[in-house]
Amino acid sequence: MDLFPLWNSVRIAAISTVLVFILGILSAYYIARTPRTVKGILDVILTLPLVLPPTVVGFLLLRILGPRRPVGSFFLDHFGLRLTMTWWSAVFSTTVVIFPLMYRTCRGAFESFDESLAYAGKTLGLSDTYIFWRIRMPYCRPGILAGTVLAFARALGEYGATSMIAGYTPGRTATVSTTVYQLWMTNNDALAFRWVLVNLVISFVVLMTVNYLEKRNSAGNR
Repeated sequence: MDLFPLWNSVRIAAISTVLVFILGILSAYYIARTPRTVKGILDVILTLPLVLPPTVVGFLLLRILGPRRPVGSFFLDHFGLRLTMTWWSAVFSTTVVIFPLMYRTCRGAFESFDESLAYAGKTLGLSDTYIFWRIRMPYCRPGILAGTVLAFARALGEYGATSMIAGYTPGRTATVSTTVYQLWMTNNDALAFRWVLVNLVISFVVLMTVNYLEKRNSAGNR
């Protein structure tokens, strides 16, 4: 049993999760502080990949990153980099697909924050940076943690957009999800079922971990 699909899925999910962790927190923090009308418009734009079919997301990415498209041709001509049909092409698709999960969860966490704590900190002469990292972030940690873990789990199982922009090449771009599909197409149900079990075990462990951490955090705040 070749373990490359598992390794590839984990590294793609890990890189994508790090990216959306940073982008999701920053976007949620600043958008939560914008006027309601602006917030509504930005919410629609940033949450759109959550409701679009993954294949549509993959198609749109191909229209942007394809070798004959503006961005794709620029990188290919100037740097010799092909932005599609490589393992790291899947990072683009998974990042776009999982970003709304991280963004919405973080935004909800920031909106539930008791602003009186921040006002109290300012009266004590604390800087906005100190308040953000030492007061706001610890308070919002359960929501941010949940968003991070859910984003990772979703990235680990992403198929639609990934299959379109990265394809399936054994030993190069194969992920657990694309491998399951290819094995099913070739009537290798036994091996496909093994990969399904692998994905189920990983997802179960991830979700059990976040539940444990949330309970631990709740106990610590009592």
